[in-house]
Amino acid sequence: MSSWAIVALVAIVIWGVVESIRVRAGIITDEDGNEKFVPREDGRSAAELEAARREVADLKERVKVLERIATDANSSGAREQARIAAEIEALRGLPAASKEEPDQ
Repeated sequence: MSSWAIVALVAIVIWGVVESIRVRAGIITDEDGNEKFVPREDGRSAAELEAARREVADLKERVKVLERIATDANSSGAREQARIAAEIEALRGLPAASKEEPDQ
């Protein structure tokens, strides 16, 4: 076989694979050459679509929570609350430290 024949054969095989994938995906070409998507009418694809929609909605909710956590910790109010909490904890430690010193 010549190299051009091998190239032609590989091109035909690749074209066939691409066309079979397009047909499985529901992409058809009409007589004018326009491509249209025709969804499958089986119940499984509708159930898969609904499951994917629910999953996307769940992931969007998780992203919202993560965004809120990331931004709330960096706000001035959150920093002020953290500073006050640290001061309270420091004050709680002072009496305990002063009580330990006379006992020693």
